[in-house]
Amino acid sequence: MQINGAQMVIEALIAEGVDTVFGYPGGAIMNVYDEIYKQNKFKHILTRHEQAAVHAAEGYSKASGKVGVAMITSGPGFTNAVTGLADAYMDSIPLVVISGQVPMSLIGTDAFQEIDAVGISRSCTKHNYLVTDAKDLGRVLKEAFYIAASGRPGPVHVDIPKDVTAQLGEFDYSIPVDIQTYKPHTKGNPRQIKKAMEAIAGSKRPLFYLGGGIINSNAAYEVRDLVKKTGIPAVETFMARGTLSFDDNLLISMLGMHGSYAANMAMSETDMVIALGARFDDRVTGKLSEFAKNAGVIHVDIDPASISKLVNADFPIVGDIKDVVNKMLELVGDINPDNYESWRETINNFDELHPLTFHENTANIKPQWVVKRVGELLGDDANISTDVGQHQMWSAQFYPFSRPRQWISSGGLGTMGFGFPAAIGVKAAAPEKISINITGDGSILMNIQELMTAVERKLPVINIILNNNYLGMVRQWQTLFYNKRHSETDLSVQPDFVKLSEAFGGIGYRVTTKEEFDFALKDAIEKNVVAIIDVVVERLENVMPMVPSGGSLFNMMLLEKKEK
Repeated sequence: MQINGAQMVIEALIAEGVDTVFGYPGGAIMNVYDEIYKQNKFKHILTRHEQAAVHAAEGYSKASGKVGVAMITSGPGFTNAVTGLADAYMDSIPLVVISGQVPMSLIGTDAFQEIDAVGISRSCTKHNYLVTDAKDLGRVLKEAFYIAASGRPGPVHVDIPKDVTAQLGEFDYSIPVDIQTYKPHTKGNPRQIKKAMEAIAGSKRPLFYLGGGIINSNAAYEVRDLVKKTGIPAVETFMARGTLSFDDNLLISMLGMHGSYAANMAMSETDMVIALGARFDDRVTGKLSEFAKNAGVIHVDIDPASISKLVNADFPIVGDIKDVVNKMLELVGDINPDNYESWRETINNFDELHPLTFHENTANIKPQWVVKRVGELLGDDANISTDVGQHQMWSAQFYPFSRPRQWISSGGLGTMGFGFPAAIGVKAAAPEKISINITGDGSILMNIQELMTAVERKLPVINIILNNNYLGMVRQWQTLFYNKRHSETDLSVQPDFVKLSEAFGGIGYRVTTKEEFDFALKDAIEKNVVAIIDVVVERLENVMPMVPSGGSLFNMMLLEKKEK
């Protein structure tokens, strides 16, 4: 039986087991939306901006481990979505983003709402397609889902002209994917793994460097087992939070620009870096020539292009993290955890010398206290999304993450406005968990219109604004490196966030004391509706420790010790 291209899109989504699509309709994608109206196999969530649709799909994917799906129209619909594509590309999030395009006869004529979508998306997607014949739609969509989820995950963009969605053709989704130029290597080389394990056994100060690839590979629990059996301390990247539980005594903390003193010093003193699914990002390494300069490097990654790209690997291992770690576990008997007792003691001394902490203040709420308090009250019951800025770093530093996929944030691209729509996607993926978006008074306004999406779809995201009336992170840099010239970062003129939330049909709280915060959070959870908790925090608080851009990890700016 022949069906039209729009019906093929729906049938492909159903065949892939998609249960949620985020999107925004328009002229070029209207045929597909007409078919969405007719079906009941998956739900469509209408966001109020195309950027938010892609961020919501990202949040859904991060929380569920599935491929996120977003659907948008041509021209400005697509250009609005580009930030989401770039964000997903940087953070290796599997997405399929389907865009409408003007009819084939109008491509290249500067037609209404025409844009070279595939040209624009080429640099910020894992792969992209312009479908010119309906008979190719089944193959293309099946390949798109396969490419998005396999190897190093990432977003795939499929651009479909409007007349192609109206064409009739045969639809066969049973043909296996076979892309001759794309064969991800998932199995780690056993001989290379054996050499790496021998090198670990021969080292005195080994250190696990845990990256976001562990989360993408669903390998966190295997990694926990490996860390425990070896007795080797571990640091996590920003994207890897939740790989180890916060109460694991072998977890030091997050490392990097705003990592703990103990984590950064451990990386500076180690003699063997065991990098699992990490890409040696500049926010982690600081000055490359000084990064772990006395250490050998074992680098495990699914992406061969990432290995030795920035730091030379003495033991390069290409493969899926779960496969490689399981093979490491088979050889773990040759490693004696007792050999590293003095190394663990050295790291504990680092932590005691400069613990990750902050100075309490009775006059004002400290933003770090808010994050810790949410952790104390909710812990494992919440999924934590964030926007980008100081609040993001405090959340990464102080929230007690206990499981993988509990932490959802924008890492590589650093996208303000990510948090709220992502938290909507997170709630759609994991309705049994409380979805918290920790944000700033700058970031929240970038996608504030999504209050309407959350209210309409009854997705009770709780937005906690750490409100310092500044673009906090930029202000911090201006304070420290620009002689306090706070150029265009003062946000003293802001809306009434309580009334704003209420105007959209949610609830709002203005918080100036700790007692008010406890009441607001508990009340918002009990009422189970979309909420904004506007917390007035210390205006000039800085995120510490801090490694200045281009500096060495061991040269941190530290929290000044409080005078007794």
